[in-house]
Amino acid sequence: MSVGTADVLRQACAQVGLDHASAELIRDGENVLYRLSGGVVARIARVGQMAAARKELLVTRWLAGAGVSVVRPWGDRDEPVLIGQRPVTFWHELPSHEQGTTTDVAALLRDLHSLASPDSLELPALAPFVRLAERIEAASSLAPADRDWLQKRLSELQDAYAELPAGIPWRLVHGDAWRGNVAATSTGVVLLDFERCAYGPPEWDLVSTAVSHVTTGWLNAETWKQYCRTYGYDVTTWDGFEVLRDIRELRMTTMAAQVAEKNPATGEQLAHRLACLQGRNGPRPWDGWRAVP
Repeated sequence: MSVGTADVLRQACAQVGLDHASAELIRDGENVLYRLSGGVVARIARVGQMAAARKELLVTRWLAGAGVSVVRPWGDRDEPVLIGQRPVTFWHELPSHEQGTTTDVAALLRDLHSLASPDSLELPALAPFVRLAERIEAASSLAPADRDWLQKRLSELQDAYAELPAGIPWRLVHGDAWRGNVAATSTGVVLLDFERCAYGPPEWDLVSTAVSHVTTGWLNAETWKQYCRTYGYDVTTWDGFEVLRDIRELRMTTMAAQVAEKNPATGEQLAHRLACLQGRNGPRPWDGWRAVP
């Protein structure tokens, strides 16, 4: 049996000399965040995520040194603390902030993508299909025919990604670049959460926002144009755009399937997304896509 996160926090703090007595839970999700005294945040990752946690520390130190505005690790450790197979990292707490804008995302990605990939870091290749097969297999709320369709679609997109046309030269990419991973503080914007950071096509980061315009209609035309002007490129004009768009849409649909396993109320949203992907709801943008918890 794995130890609870409170005990993981206690042991990790003891190893680095931090006081956990007044710890306050910030978020309990795939990663568990605690606020400690002295402006420190502890981040407890999932079991088996040691490599990703180590990568986050190294990448954020390198990016900060290169002038990119990123969240900063606390202390000088380049290795997470490992407690019961759960990696724990410590970060400087951000000042009061709100979610960044789409333009903030574009500006930070412009800075990030302008850097040559660091020789000092061994970045993994981008993994756009991570956990998709597992989500589809575990989706008990899906009819067998729909599960088969998703598995076939996954295979088609894996083949298409392997033949992705040339675009912006591959380099360090954030991997999950959306407004929720940008914090707007009184002194500027900060890029967060480098768990998916990898070596890959920069277009992957741009498509994250593009689908909010072309797929779901959450982003109006003027906001999308401002995003493109800020970054300096419209990814929807690239020959490989539809492949990455379709992968993002598949990820969003399988995420709804994953959530539906614990929250059956999400089943209606899953069915809607699946109908859109299967061509039963007309052309994009598709009305009715809603955020899932």
